[in-house]
Amino acid sequence: MISLKTEFKDVASIKSDALVVFVPSDDKKNKAAKRKLQTLLGKSVPQTSLDDVTGKIGETSIVYTSESFSSKRMIITGIGESNKVTLEFLRRAGAAAAKKAQSLKLASISYINENFDNGTLEINESLEDIVCAVAEGAALGTYKFSTYFSDEEQKTNPLKSVTFIAHSKKSLKQIDAGVKRALAISDGVYLARDLGNTPGLDLYPEKLATAAQQECRKAGCKVTVFDQQKIKSLKMGGILSVSKGSERPPRFIIIEWNGGKRTDKPYVLVGKGITFDTGGISIKPSANMGAMKMDMSGAAAVIGTLKTAAALKLPVNIVGLVPAAENMPSGTAIRPGDVVRIMDGKSVEVDNTDAEGRMILADALVYAQRYKPKAVVDLATLTGSCVVALGHYATGMMGNDDDLIDALKSAGDSSYERVWELPLYDEYEKLIKSDVADVKNVGGRWAGAITAGWFLKKFTGDHPWVHLDIAGTAILEENGDYTQRGASGVGVRLLIEWLRSK
Repeated sequence: MISLKTEFKDVASIKSDALVVFVPSDDKKNKAAKRKLQTLLGKSVPQTSLDDVTGKIGETSIVYTSESFSSKRMIITGIGESNKVTLEFLRRAGAAAAKKAQSLKLASISYINENFDNGTLEINESLEDIVCAVAEGAALGTYKFSTYFSDEEQKTNPLKSVTFIAHSKKSLKQIDAGVKRALAISDGVYLARDLGNTPGLDLYPEKLATAAQQECRKAGCKVTVFDQQKIKSLKMGGILSVSKGSERPPRFIIIEWNGGKRTDKPYVLVGKGITFDTGGISIKPSANMGAMKMDMSGAAAVIGTLKTAAALKLPVNIVGLVPAAENMPSGTAIRPGDVVRIMDGKSVEVDNTDAEGRMILADALVYAQRYKPKAVVDLATLTGSCVVALGHYATGMMGNDDDLIDALKSAGDSSYERVWELPLYDEYEKLIKSDVADVKNVGGRWAGAITAGWFLKKFTGDHPWVHLDIAGTAILEENGDYTQRGASGVGVRLLIEWLRSK
């Protein structure tokens, strides 16, 4: 990941390949901003070089500075209308500038003080939050998964360093806090994206457990991993049934961050960890099956969140639970029509082996009850139905507690990892009624995301619970402002925003 840092310097003395400034699009503010820039740059830089700077969101222009500057160029980036600027606009602007530098093969850029702490931005947010948003955009926008390239130019990221320049010593502390928070969050998102993008050949349940141990222990978490024998002893039939067709044995990963008081009940995060999903005996079509290496994106989000929470030293207790398995077809695989018992003894008729995520989550949700949690949030690339309903721009949300739902919606709006509530009306429950068992694992053609949520609800206990179906938001088909095609790492920023409010 690129280096993010803070400095207190005079603009002319900043040694960087490019300075970055933001300019609004509304006429008066645009002209005023360009006048300030002209004064800053001096007469040796012709005013005509700023004529085409419109300030439209994400638009970038290059201006070369005079010899009195240590930096040779300036990247002028639009932020849209000044009275409509949000933290999300700033993330996009931060990403646009960094990606422009990346395309020019620049090694370092510096976001200068004019943007942050002298009232240029009409936004009712703290300086720390403003800087954090810009830094997140810069870091996440320049992410590159290059592990498997052999060409050195493709493997390396030219942009190495992003610096935020403080306008005054008074603002230095807030800017530094924003940069450090963005660094911790981006590091967690990078981890989630890397895990999601890694092929199933190299990331199977055992390797996912090893990654969690290495990354989260280093950050200060306690990590415990149950092997297949321990999973059997706990009677986690959902996990065992899904993994039956694979030569790779399952794992159950427990990550604990104890930042609160010993007596505080924890928040439990549960992430679906299907490291590759063929559909099992109910095999998927071959088209786009390769994307199913990302079917463990819920697990990746939980691991990335725990690492970030520890790095930020959040003053809460958090437990991450990751049931990890590989869903493969073979002579030993679970079959449609088979009946499986979950950890709490409930029986499940397996009507479709491609509805495997809810099977492993059921065991994890039952296990979560041992912690007497304040709340449980599970994340899973659970249903194609959710993608049909919401596309790639919102995560489906279902739950049993209005306060928890509202808190996650607020966190989603702030982080721009938005969530949208789907109903768990009682009428949907009958769709997963089985003739031979307590419940069946699919509910037919209609309301597939909701019936999957209803299935999970049967294993949640009586504590506040929310299910997040990230099937559309975790696996992207095209590049975004600060996301790339492939694994998005969704969930990390959402959950950290929620947990920071506790």
